[in-house]
Amino acid sequence: MGDDTLGIILAGGRGERAKPLTLASSDYIRSKALIPFAGRSVIEWLVTSCRDQGIRRFYVVAQGAENRSQINLVLGHGERFGVEIHYSRARLDRYNVGSGAATLHNLEQWDLTGRALVLPVDSVFEFSLDRLAHAHDAADAVVTVAAVGRTPEEIAGKYGVMQTSADGLVSGFLEKPALDRIHRLFPETSLPLAERTLPTNAGMYLIDCGRLRLAARTPDMIRLAQQRLDWGGDLLPWLVGRGLPVAAEYIDRLGDLGSVDDYLKSLGDVLGGHYPWMNRAMGPPLSDSPPYWIHESSLRSKDSVAGTTLAQKIAEGSVVIGPAVRIGRDAEIGPGVQLIHADIGDGVDLDEGARLTRAAVGDGAVVGPYARLSDSYVGPLAHVHSERDNPVRLTHSALGDAAQLRPGTRLSGVSVYPRLRVPAVTGLPSGTHLTSSDDILHWI
Repeated sequence: MGDDTLGIILAGGRGERAKPLTLASSDYIRSKALIPFAGRSVIEWLVTSCRDQGIRRFYVVAQGAENRSQINLVLGHGERFGVEIHYSRARLDRYNVGSGAATLHNLEQWDLTGRALVLPVDSVFEFSLDRLAHAHDAADAVVTVAAVGRTPEEIAGKYGVMQTSADGLVSGFLEKPALDRIHRLFPETSLPLAERTLPTNAGMYLIDCGRLRLAARTPDMIRLAQQRLDWGGDLLPWLVGRGLPVAAEYIDRLGDLGSVDDYLKSLGDVLGGHYPWMNRAMGPPLSDSPPYWIHESSLRSKDSVAGTTLAQKIAEGSVVIGPAVRIGRDAEIGPGVQLIHADIGDGVDLDEGARLTRAAVGDGAVVGPYARLSDSYVGPLAHVHSERDNPVRLTHSALGDAAQLRPGTRLSGVSVYPRLRVPAVTGLPSGTHLTSSDDILHWI
């Protein structure tokens, strides 16, 4: 069925919640589509996943010259992936206001008919296109929403819930309901032995392009589409409210990348083996139990302290790896390093005694001796100047590209924007964003 399905990738948005991941510098936005994730950019994961399920033609809806050009540099016109890729017209960016409006306008611009899979670039998915298509056809749906089951506690105040009727079609939506309201409307979720998950919108849609275009050619929708029109909050309720068939079908997994915390959780799930297709695409793990992936060039790399290869250090037990670890190409790992639930990019230096738990380190970054990183992100080319007697400690924090931390720095819940040089500081309140040198001076 994939051979008859188009891919529409919605690549707009500025990724405000994911900063500093979405910043190449303090004043230059990195496209959300190009956030590095487990060795590839997010949009590369999306394209290859869809391609492997039979989709061969893609349409990228971009927003802004920088965003469009960055994506084009990575994907080109699809030659490297064995697919065909088209891009929305820059002169029509003014119409791409919201995910729903962007979809509708570009369906018309490209004159698309037939079936298409609409995907965002702030998530990774484990899904079966065939299963979505079967549910779509069985319901004769205009739109089939990819659904993910979440508990009331996960949903409360964060996710929208879909209400379904006896025939399996979506009958209504609750937008980020409070926990007590969920229990009132779904009393079964308060029972201890009941199935406690409810269907939430994963942001992926299988659509009948022709029927959706026809349904949207009404004066009220044309008017709405000139304003900000989102899929979840606007377009889907509008379709359901007019009696058009909207189906829901569960997918296996959704990894949200919209914030640093969500990014790290999703990364841990992938490295933990919970995304079978992505894990196969990463290549065979060096170890299955616990799973971890190490590129052969890194296994051969010798560190500058002990002068032994990573393979030797793993064998003798002076480096502890896993579970859930990926190490890219040409990384240099010093003695005494411990990695648990960690993603290490290409060309990274992890010096003697560094310990990382639930952490990601971008390409070319350096983490100095005896640094302690947990639940944290270190961007490409960043430098953590840690010392044995004056180590750096990061918890629930994020360093942007090429940021630098001096020895003795202690950060918890702090974001450091790209290229900033942070002196040894401690005691910054959780939630602090260091965006400029003025911010740093304020806290010294």
